[in-house]
Amino acid sequence: MKTKLFSLIFFLVFVIQLYAEYANNIQLRNFSKPLIVVVLLAWLYLSTNLKGRFHKRVFTGLIFALAGDVFLMLQTNRPSFFIYGLIAFLLCHIFYIRAFTLDHKSNPNYKNPYFLWAVGGFAIFCSGLFFYLQPKLGAMQFPVLMYAIILTIMAIMAVNRYGRVNIFSFKLILYGALFFLLSDSALAVNKFAQPIPQAGALIMATYMIAQYLMVYGTIERKLVVTRTEI
Repeated sequence: MKTKLFSLIFFLVFVIQLYAEYANNIQLRNFSKPLIVVVLLAWLYLSTNLKGRFHKRVFTGLIFALAGDVFLMLQTNRPSFFIYGLIAFLLCHIFYIRAFTLDHKSNPNYKNPYFLWAVGGFAIFCSGLFFYLQPKLGAMQFPVLMYAIILTIMAIMAVNRYGRVNIFSFKLILYGALFFLLSDSALAVNKFAQPIPQAGALIMATYMIAQYLMVYGTIERKLVVTRTEI
């Protein structure tokens, strides 16, 4: 029941946010953007009561994501706010990594057949994107590189959950990680390399889907072997 209710609420926020991006309605966008994570925080809290470390870490990551959303929303005429937003989302991904690490610890001896492929694939993608952006990054090279590394580790750890959790939760969070990669890649290309038509709508749509899938996968999570706190 909670899943259907909050999915409906989130869908309404999703539509409002995309309309605001397409119409370039700044007031409506500033109203709806913080609601993205607020709805997800409420859904996660009411569905899990934050009983386990996994839930708490994802919840904390969402709080940093909310801060990042606000900083990026207010970055016009405030260049430093982009850095603050970057740091906030960096911390968001670190807490997601810390959550996914719990799944690894639940069955550390399990050999994931996809792990090395994921390491190679994500490393090639993110390093290729960074070297494409590098000539245009200027003083932002180091912050962007650090963010790319943490984002890559987050995606790899999402793959590493395979065989350690139920397949539904695994797929939801993996797809969420992939949408995060797409969203952040589009944001970086649009900001530093070349404008993307309707970039705001593309970035926000993929970002909202990513966070929704992350939370849904967290709520549905069940360990295959329980050797750590849920």
